[in-house]
Amino acid sequence: MSRMTRDQAVARLLDGIQGDIRACGAIRDLLERQFQAALRHRSAELATLAGALTPELDAMEERRQQRVHLVRALLGPQATMADLFGSLPAPQRARSEADWDALEQLVRDCKHATSRNGNLMAEQYTIMQRLLHGEDETYAPR
Repeated sequence: MSRMTRDQAVARLLDGIQGDIRACGAIRDLLERQFQAALRHRSAELATLAGALTPELDAMEERRQQRVHLVRALLGPQATMADLFGSLPAPQRARSEADWDALEQLVRDCKHATSRNGNLMAEQYTIMQRLLHGEDETYAPR
């Protein structure tokens, strides 16, 4: 890959934030569908949804790694997104910070939905184990 100018690197980084915002919307929808499928015990649909989530999450991780690389290349090895935003002109800074805040909120929403889904599926698994194998202490002396 050829060398980028600072403006190109910043543009790529900010485009990555937009890409993650779009991806989070898709991921949130997939997580809601996953929750509904888990409630209805639709295992085939759960497998399909897991297959749809994986590439979205992988792409977000790639953009995150690219962001870290670009920020460090632009501002040094300890640089943060706040440092990058601070280096931008005021209108671009305000827009970029708002986008970053929106992305952070979407990521929190997705993490919450992931936890909710995981808790539901773990509870369902525990119930199924009890039904199939009985309680561990059903016949234990008291």
